[in-house]
Amino acid sequence: MALCDMTVKSYLDLLSSSEPAPGGGSASALCGAQGAALVEMVARLTVGKKKYACYAELCENVIKKAAALKAALLSQADKDAQAFNLVAAAYKLPKDTEEECAARKAAISKATLISTEVPFETMKLCTETLLCAKELVGKSNVNAASDLAVAALNLVTGAVGAYSNVLINLGGIDEGKAEVFRADGEEMTASAKADAEYIFKAAVGSL
Repeated sequence: MALCDMTVKSYLDLLSSSEPAPGGGSASALCGAQGAALVEMVARLTVGKKKYACYAELCENVIKKAAALKAALLSQADKDAQAFNLVAAAYKLPKDTEEECAARKAAISKATLISTEVPFETMKLCTETLLCAKELVGKSNVNAASDLAVAALNLVTGAVGAYSNVLINLGGIDEGKAEVFRADGEEMTASAKADAEYIFKAAVGSL
């Protein structure tokens, strides 16, 4: 069963079990999905209010973008668990002959790259959703300001958490690719932290 189709309790029971997946990568993606859902909610609570009529078009656009990002981040939760399972399966391949060792090494390398790409994509999605949240600062229902603040916290947690899953895999992939992941990841992390801090301070300050 896909993680997004589970009840919250069932998912948390699985997460807290001795099963290695889902783990931190999936949890990071779901943090991002929660953040996107909250961004969408804040925009929906703004549309239709006379006081915020001038921001209606902006909020309608944010609703569409946030809904798509929410769906993508939900999908990332399952992709992350699947990526881990690929790595685990690769390590279980036979290694009794030179041919088997070579095939096993190639499988591990391929699976590790996928396990790096998936959380890296989660980072991208979280930082993109933070930009949507940023658009709502000062242009959305003040009664939902705390929800926008919580959205920012969820999204930065998703981004930074996903980056930790990128970093843990860099030793197992090509050095050149690893450096690109590291450099781009550091840049996205810094951007996500700055945007989240701005959104949170602006939102809390409006309460």
